[in-house]
Amino acid sequence: MGPAKQFELGVYSFGNTPRGADGRYGPSAQAIRDVLEAVHVAEAVGLDFFGFGEHHTRSMPLSSPTSLVNAAAASTSRIGLGTTVSVLSTDDPVRVFQQMATAAAIAPGRIDLVAGRGSSAITFPLFDLDEGDYDMLFSSKLALLCTMNGQDGGSWTGPHRRRPLDETLVEPRPEQPLKLWLGTGGTPDSVRRAVEQRLPLFLGILGGTPQHWARYGHAYRDAWARVGHPLNEAGIAVAVHGFVARDDQTAKTTYLRHELEMFRTGASELGRPAVAPRGRERDLERGGMVFAGGPNEVAERILELHEHLGHSRHILQMDVGGMPQGTFLESIELLGTKVLPQLRRAL
Repeated sequence: MGPAKQFELGVYSFGNTPRGADGRYGPSAQAIRDVLEAVHVAEAVGLDFFGFGEHHTRSMPLSSPTSLVNAAAASTSRIGLGTTVSVLSTDDPVRVFQQMATAAAIAPGRIDLVAGRGSSAITFPLFDLDEGDYDMLFSSKLALLCTMNGQDGGSWTGPHRRRPLDETLVEPRPEQPLKLWLGTGGTPDSVRRAVEQRLPLFLGILGGTPQHWARYGHAYRDAWARVGHPLNEAGIAVAVHGFVARDDQTAKTTYLRHELEMFRTGASELGRPAVAPRGRERDLERGGMVFAGGPNEVAERILELHEHLGHSRHILQMDVGGMPQGTFLESIELLGTKVLPQLRRAL
């Protein structure tokens, strides 16, 4: 077995369109500029990774994460970058691969790609696809993406394509294969698919307990071992909600207010009742999976989850529900300067 991997801490975002004092939206274009500013702050304070998610709503408008990865790759020098996630079900895997290979040429060794099914069906009518083909589209496109990442060219056929690829060379090629993860909210099918494709697992987590996710991680590693894959390649990353402030109460009060607004707004944008989950404040406390608190509490809770799950990357979505940009940037600074050193010492 090779040397132990360094535990990585970072941030991810779906974009956060600013709101005025009256609650009205500002321009969604500002959310794009704000997230790139956040990447630069994250790099400056020593964080390991910044991820760009994919949503197609006014409140969270990062609809082209590969574009943001390329923009950040050209304007940073050290921090790891990636999509978290690319909704592969309704995207073209050839274009996704080409766009991320372009980013890898700009920032060699710093680019990851997380491919997922998507958390809602909003992209199917947008891209004129049939929601009834949900599973077929993802399975077929993921298989093609893995094939392109592993070889320079060749032939490929699958149910999502009307025409096969015939001895097709897809360029540009990354100088080494992209780090490709399978993104999931937690299903047995995802474990099976990740093991079949020999992919590390990227868990998008909104609730539950460390013990629950530990069982999920054990199931993944057990299945991985049964088929004979090297155990040190069975990577697990987690993407969670979280926020850091100077003290625990300020962090929890601030984040809960904005997170509940995110849930209400997001439900409304998807045509669902505009209500937030009840009892959400419990998830912000120890034993929950929303990592909001002062630096010490956040560090301790990440370490507790690591004891249960053994994950190698932990990233937080902070900028939710119209949170002011200054508040977001201050939280990134605390994550890098106060939380990260504690993790480095412990791990």
